[in-house]
Amino acid sequence: MAAIELSLALLSLLIWVGLLIGRGQFWQIDRQLAVAQTQDEGLPSVCAVIPARNEADLLPITLRSLLNQDYRGLFTIFLVDDRSTDGTAEVAKQTAQALHKDNQLQIITAKPLPSGWTGKLWAMEQGVQQAIETLQSNYLPEPDYFLFTDADIEHDSANLSHLVAKAQQEDLELVSVMVRLRCENLWEKLLIPAFVFFFQKLYPFRWVNNPDKSTAAAAGGCILIRREALERIGGIQVIRQALIDDCALAHAVKSSGNGRIWLGLSNSARSLRPYPSLATIWDMVARTAFTQLNYSPLLLAGTVVGMTLVYMVPPLSLILGGLTGNWLIAAIGLSAWLLMSSSYLPIIRFYKCSPCLALCLPVIAFLYTLMTVDSAVRHWQGRGGAWKGRVYQV
Repeated sequence: MAAIELSLALLSLLIWVGLLIGRGQFWQIDRQLAVAQTQDEGLPSVCAVIPARNEADLLPITLRSLLNQDYRGLFTIFLVDDRSTDGTAEVAKQTAQALHKDNQLQIITAKPLPSGWTGKLWAMEQGVQQAIETLQSNYLPEPDYFLFTDADIEHDSANLSHLVAKAQQEDLELVSVMVRLRCENLWEKLLIPAFVFFFQKLYPFRWVNNPDKSTAAAAGGCILIRREALERIGGIQVIRQALIDDCALAHAVKSSGNGRIWLGLSNSARSLRPYPSLATIWDMVARTAFTQLNYSPLLLAGTVVGMTLVYMVPPLSLILGGLTGNWLIAAIGLSAWLLMSSSYLPIIRFYKCSPCLALCLPVIAFLYTLMTVDSAVRHWQGRGGAWKGRVYQV
């Protein structure tokens, strides 16, 4: 028995050494959208497309932040009211009127959801098509870029300028930022930084940003994409059934063009979506976790085993080694736990949480493992992909 415990502890330690050396330095937070200046003349035109479903509470802040962008090029906003029941369209209209920017905003009432589409992507498709038709009818050229952003995202006034400058200066076809998620209450502080950490481990930003690597990802809350790149891949309809639509879009762009996309962290855009309880975060993760595993029971089993080995074996080894007096196992478990905690510390600091939370990663990983298993159960029960009153099954 001691030999098995020693083998598991040692394997966990070796995995962490391998992750820290060979996984694209995923834990680093150095890929952040920098302050950059756009030129004053000849700026590209941008159309923002906002899918909105029952977002009346947040739009007075989030839509206002887009209408107040300091971008000097042509910038129009198309908000797609996705059959809301809370007066979303009226609130959006009033927000623009209060700023005397009615001409900058167009509100589209979404058509019924057709078969084979997810609600968000169908709303985005209608926004893109309406933007092109509107500009053409006014004898204006089609937009150079589309900005896809969620209705719960608040943007600093210079955010669009920084995104466009990044795209132009580095000849990027897609620029996306992982907006700062809300991290205020206990559950948010415990679980939200880990959500970003696991995303970085799955899609190391350095690999995403390397055109020679096949890894592709984006964060759906804020994506600036070149119109020509969107047309080249066949438009939004190419990913119309994707639940993880942001990464699907990034993969389509990177694999079809010059491979130049960029993903990073940002402090200039933030989500106002609250997660007041464990249940709300649980639902957010469970919605797509099994999708990430391609609905494979084999991959699910491998994930459970892998999460246990990587995150839970180190503290268990430390505890069992200490209780049985096997100090070698305890020392190996402690070493793996410290490596794990040190890799988690940068994102903890980015979110301005207590460094002590870095030691809680095993417990956090256990909760995320349960969420992933629940995601599979929901899928098998026909409840997978539930979001805002709709259920999507693939």
